[in-house]
Amino acid sequence: AGLSPEQIAGRLHLEYPSESISHEAIYQYIYSQVYRGGHGYMKPGYHDLRQYLKRRHRRRTKKGMRKGQRIFSAKGISIDMRPEHIEQRKEIGHWEGDSVVSRKSKVGLNTLVERKTGLVFISKIKNGTSHETTSAVVHRLNILPCKLRRTLTVDNGSENAGYKEITDTLNAVVYFAHPYSSWERGSNENTNGLIRWYFPKGTDFANVTDEQITMVEYMLNNRPRKRLGWKTPLEVFNESVALTD
Repeated sequence: AGLSPEQIAGRLHLEYPSESISHEAIYQYIYSQVYRGGHGYMKPGYHDLRQYLKRRHRRRTKKGMRKGQRIFSAKGISIDMRPEHIEQRKEIGHWEGDSVVSRKSKVGLNTLVERKTGLVFISKIKNGTSHETTSAVVHRLNILPCKLRRTLTVDNGSENAGYKEITDTLNAVVYFAHPYSSWERGSNENTNGLIRWYFPKGTDFANVTDEQITMVEYMLNNRPRKRLGWKTPLEVFNESVALTD
């Protein structure tokens, strides 16, 4: 659900090279079923496929901390000290961490995105405290071998104050982005936008089940990505793991 015509065309070409179709052709087919100049009305007998298109995101300027988010004076390692090869996404095992919050309750989501592959782990947290966030991070990453959890990059939100426990438990280096510089964690920014496609702003995560969260995680990890040559994050992650064995 929510795949763009470009993603559909790219994945089709990857799996069936002899049966390729352009994304323009898919768009043309979808909108050929709509009356031109008719205020978007469908022609009789056709199913409206426009509802399945991934919505166009509003253009956004660079933003930083969430409104109302408390920051703390991190004494950890600055992102300025992070090796260049991590920025280039050439090695597996480097993660970004963030939160997706709700204004309706304290319940939210912790998200962890692997930079090279885009693989995401989504965990429901009862509140945005450092204890809850640290527990979620350790629980999800501790199941991986050390070579698959080398570093974690987070912001200066107070939920990340437990970074020392993460470092000690996972033997992973934690880097801190600059305050109000969310673009330094671009993988998280992009993935959280995709999560919002399933859980729009205004969603009360207290009413979202663990099964729903698991399904969204599955959908995102099996979603073809252009930067991965139309492979999915899970496919590239598994391929990368095999190469490190």
